[in-house]
Amino acid sequence: MRGRQVFMESLKAHGVSRIFGNPGTTESPLFNSLPDYPDIEYVVALHESVAVGAASFYAQASGRTPVVNLHVAPGLGNAVGMIYGALKANSPMLVTAGQQDTRMRLAEPLLGHDLAAMAAPVTKWSVQAERADELGPILRRAFKLANDPPRGPVFLALPIDVMEQETAVAPMVAGPLWRAGAPDDEGLRRLVELLFEAERPAIVAGDDVARAGAVAPLARLAEATGAAVYAEGLRHQVSFPTGHPNARPALPLDAAAIRSALGDADLVLLVGGPFFEEVWFAAGRPFPDGARVAQVEESAERLAFNHALDVGLVGDLNQTLSGLADAIRDGAANGYRAAAEARNRALAARQESEAGEQKGRAERAWERRPMSMVRALTEIRDAMPAGAALVDESITANIDLAHTFTFSAPGDYYSGRGGGIGQGLAGAIGVKVAAPERPVLCISGDGSAMYSIQALWSAAHHRLGIVFVILANAEYRVLKHNLDTYRRRFDAESNQGYPHMDLSAPNLGFVEMARGMGVEAVRIEDPDALGRAIAEAFAAAATGAPRLVEVAIEGKR
Repeated sequence: MRGRQVFMESLKAHGVSRIFGNPGTTESPLFNSLPDYPDIEYVVALHESVAVGAASFYAQASGRTPVVNLHVAPGLGNAVGMIYGALKANSPMLVTAGQQDTRMRLAEPLLGHDLAAMAAPVTKWSVQAERADELGPILRRAFKLANDPPRGPVFLALPIDVMEQETAVAPMVAGPLWRAGAPDDEGLRRLVELLFEAERPAIVAGDDVARAGAVAPLARLAEATGAAVYAEGLRHQVSFPTGHPNARPALPLDAAAIRSALGDADLVLLVGGPFFEEVWFAAGRPFPDGARVAQVEESAERLAFNHALDVGLVGDLNQTLSGLADAIRDGAANGYRAAAEARNRALAARQESEAGEQKGRAERAWERRPMSMVRALTEIRDAMPAGAALVDESITANIDLAHTFTFSAPGDYYSGRGGGIGQGLAGAIGVKVAAPERPVLCISGDGSAMYSIQALWSAAHHRLGIVFVILANAEYRVLKHNLDTYRRRFDAESNQGYPHMDLSAPNLGFVEMARGMGVEAVRIEDPDALGRAIAEAFAAAATGAPRLVEVAIEGKR
């Protein structure tokens, strides 16, 4: 058996059905083998970052472990930013890159480099196969490590000569693995005590809650304790229904603002995440003074990694949250139940008040020209078909988006982690491949879209009926906001405006770019025409034809 056969048989044994990639010469062994494996589909991208971004969102949307196929040192270099995003998102995937023939190693061949060293900082494990005998054991370990919590990408360099060597070492799998067991009884008891003692509990739900299918028990726990439930500022999934009365907005991106958002909480329970990705330094902890902090994870690695805890507990999230909810309901005295219900009512009233405030903001901005973000998002929402999944890279429109759309369950919403832009268009490819029967809407800013605009070609090539909406304000608006923040924080006020942050002279033509890659497109400036354009785009997408709608919106005021 040749090395390439061991590689392909290993993918098959691990249930791989998708390879996302961009071909190159050193990948010839893979492409020569693909016709023999019709159950493994190759999703072609025109840029390596698009392949990785699509694979990361596919892993999130499907729950499966994809493979990414890159090409030697420049191809891997092109992809490193998106691999970083996948690492921050905890997306399990095997990233491979073809490597030059090892017999040329000392001659420093064209495109050659130490690929394992290049990938190591942004992966859980990075290795090069030096002989075909290693392929089976390496692949077994790679798939295991990618799926060990916290999950993430692993990297394997595949020299072309190793792929053609003969070996007697057959493919192998680690076997069925049950990684997260029942929570410790004493730890569960102590956490229940903290919840009973808390008068103003708050929960921060990370992406692992969604991935574990633990949204329902989390909701039961929130209702039983009267806890407010927050998401992280950067999140990949819906870990708590945004329309639930206990749901609060996503947390900000610095410790002081997080502390302020949590208000007077006297217990903060962190569930299923790294907590937190901050943008700006702020002194102190992200928790209110005097608040106790507890954490529940499926990996001991995450407990107390970033924050000192009063209680830390490892266990299957479904089982642990269910156990906590049951213990609270069974052990609560009448006084506690009454207090929890009062907290629930107060949270519901607060949410209703905030919805009224958002409606008022929308009404005040309704007739603005150019179109306001809130008007654009409202028109898009109203024209979306039922059951559509949203891939979000709206950046500065994200707050309005969160107030405009309601997401009920995992799979309704996907966004990027890590802060690198360009994940939206690429990610929509992966979500649609994972859920081909579901309508998929991608909302992206114009600056972000330009990082992975080649994704449009992949959508057309594979007939992926995605509706891409580009919110075009002809600027890097988030950078302007951040420059304002920097100037305030560092007492660096300036009257120099915002250098190099406008996307004009020349203007970007998304309609022309889309049509050049086989995607029909339209630009909308009149808000009264937007809803009809979105509905028509979804009608076309239902036939497998992707569509792009460029929406001219207001810039920074």
